[in-house]
Amino acid sequence: MTKEDLRHQILRHLQAELDNLIRGAQLAHDEATSEESRAENKYDTHSQEAAYLAEGQARLATEASEAISLFQTLTLPAYHQQDPIAIGALVELVSAKESTWYFLGPRAGGLELKLEDGRTALLIRPTSPMGRQLLGKITGDQVQGTGRDRSLHTISRVV
Repeated sequence: MTKEDLRHQILRHLQAELDNLIRGAQLAHDEATSEESRAENKYDTHSQEAAYLAEGQARLATEASEAISLFQTLTLPAYHQQDPIAIGALVELVSAKESTWYFLGPRAGGLELKLEDGRTALLIRPTSPMGRQLLGKITGDQVQGTGRDRSLHTISRVV
């Protein structure tokens, strides 16, 4: 599996998310502007709440659209052993317990990506705790696990 394949997985996910957000924003907008949603008294805020929801959904749709643009134009360089890790790197960390893969991307952190051998890689952002640790490191450097796993991990491979 290439990093280009990972990009396609990410773009498919983001496009599906964008489509859902657009539909949700349109439904909320329709609800807010519907004649049936007109306030019946000064305490009836249904229409106003629907308008707030539509605004929030539209804002999220804009963010998803921006993420799509960022991933479409993301440079996916080939890494060599002494190249510092940057956005676009696929990194394998190994510890005494396991091997874990991370893909460093500009947005959409938390998405699990399928690798060709059935394993997964976690999409992380450079602003995440692990992303901040990985930036600038090279193969052989160590980073501390995040969350419950605070053990040391060695950067085994950078693709």
